[in-house]
Amino acid sequence: MDYTRLGRTGLEVSRICLGCMSYGEPDRGNHAWTLGEAESRPFIQRALELGINFFDTANVYSDGTSEEIVGRALKDFARREEVVIATKVHGRMRPGPNGAGLSRRAILSEIDASLKRIGTDYVDLYQIHRFDYQTPIEETLEALNDVVRAGKARYIGASSMYAWQFAQMLATSEKHGWARFVSMQDYVNLLYREEEREMLPLCRAEGIGVIPWSPLARGRLTRDWDAATARAETDEFGKTLYARTEEADRKVVAAVATIAEKRSLPRAQIALAWLLSKPVITAPIVGATKTSHLEDAVAALTVKLEPDEITALETPYAPHQVMGFA
Repeated sequence: MDYTRLGRTGLEVSRICLGCMSYGEPDRGNHAWTLGEAESRPFIQRALELGINFFDTANVYSDGTSEEIVGRALKDFARREEVVIATKVHGRMRPGPNGAGLSRRAILSEIDASLKRIGTDYVDLYQIHRFDYQTPIEETLEALNDVVRAGKARYIGASSMYAWQFAQMLATSEKHGWARFVSMQDYVNLLYREEEREMLPLCRAEGIGVIPWSPLARGRLTRDWDAATARAETDEFGKTLYARTEEADRKVVAAVATIAEKRSLPRAQIALAWLLSKPVITAPIVGATKTSHLEDAVAALTVKLEPDEITALETPYAPHQVMGFA
């Protein structure tokens, strides 16, 4: 396993982050394809054995049960100081007023709820899951600063938003001397590269760690375009991400398949190797519901693509409508 610093911080994280959205009770929340606790624990244990120390979840995943499962497993399989736990706030946790968003009330309430579910006194990285258009950014940033000062989070991070919004938040934090975002969790993969226009250059200039979600495009980069999976059939959000660019996307998937076949490697390793070749990328967030998913993710760290292979992977790309912020 390779390790690197998260942005300009001194925090060392594995270059593969285990995304834990797949782990949660399937009858809770909106993801019927998730694995329950007994099925999830072996993946968390195997990730630790492979040297992964970075685990990403969210309060909204499976109605909080992802945090519970991940917290109990990490407590059983590792010492707290050995792991980096990241979670998020923004999504709706209960109906009615004040049940979602990034108000001071929501943040201060949800950090305590997340800590209780995870079973820890602090999280290493507390992230805003999306931009909140209804709450002044000063209110959000001051509340996050208070979370850090209270010792409930070591660092704060952000997730998918427009680059101008992120720049505004960074400038506001600096103006007030508040805790600064150290990471950006955005949507980047071979099928969606719009972040290369503004967000990734901003992160590079500001020393922000980049931890992309869905680096394998929800599995589309790992199989033939028309191959069906249980998740693909029930993942309504995923269906919205690739509906308008199918012709170009098919060519990218075919390019991945060609290089993978030539190298006698799984397609996942090729797609992840492309992402890992970008200096601005800190650690892709990889989901795993099969042991091979973990093995391929770690193996991708040793795959070095040739310049002509990178060109072949990137050439078919067509501009996409900006998406992933919802």
